[in-house]
Amino acid sequence: MTLSSGSPVAGEVILSLTGISKKFGAVSALTEIDLEVRAGEVVALVGDNGAGKSTLVKVLAGVHQPTSGSIKFMGQEVVLSNPATALNLGIATVFQDLALCENLDVVANLFLGHELNPYRLDEVQMEVRAWTLLQELAARIPSVREPIASLSGGQRQTVAIARSLLLDPKIIMLDEPTAALGVAQTAEVLNLIERVRERGLGVIMISHNMEDVRAVADRIVVLRLGRNNGVFDPESSNQELVAAITGATENAVSRRNQRKSLEVEGPRA
Repeated sequence: MTLSSGSPVAGEVILSLTGISKKFGAVSALTEIDLEVRAGEVVALVGDNGAGKSTLVKVLAGVHQPTSGSIKFMGQEVVLSNPATALNLGIATVFQDLALCENLDVVANLFLGHELNPYRLDEVQMEVRAWTLLQELAARIPSVREPIASLSGGQRQTVAIARSLLLDPKIIMLDEPTAALGVAQTAEVLNLIERVRERGLGVIMISHNMEDVRAVADRIVVLRLGRNNGVFDPESSNQELVAAITGATENAVSRRNQRKSLEVEGPRA
């Protein structure tokens, strides 16, 4: 499958999903999902456990094939028959477990399986390219020869994202990139996501943390019970987002807002 290798212009639709459904036997994990991702934007994919986020990511990563619906990449309909096909097209995925080798250094992890010359490893060229990429991302990695085991959670996430960028993707999917990170490490990863967006890539960010989503997302797409349940602006209220995610308009956030409203208005005569 051959697509144009040119870089998309800012705002151009890179990925378009229409009516994507996925069934596992009698269970419908996804039903008629529509989604667009444009160059130079971060789309946050949010929803409760079981909403279908992971299944959708695996469909886009080529792990699962949809039961029905169509996927267009750079304007052409494609079939993501396996992970290699998705990666070759330009869809890179950084899963939550990161899949890094703890005993290897940063350079080895970046190029693992994609050595510049697999018959005779060009260590110098790989090290130079690794440093160049990490500097472009303003990554806080002390040395490209540092073993992964000695890096912080934020630094590991940086290495995983940098590894996906080496293949010049057009879209990167990040599965819970700030999960279990401290405040400083979370800020480091969010800054990195902004720099990836500035490179003109489309980013799909899956997260349960609404504050992190609001910090970097251009659009928030809500899934509920395997279906689309709204597209929101990052400035949307917590009440709107919680209602879309849970399906309940009456919740703790709405009750708190009502109490605040009554406090401001004061007792009525």
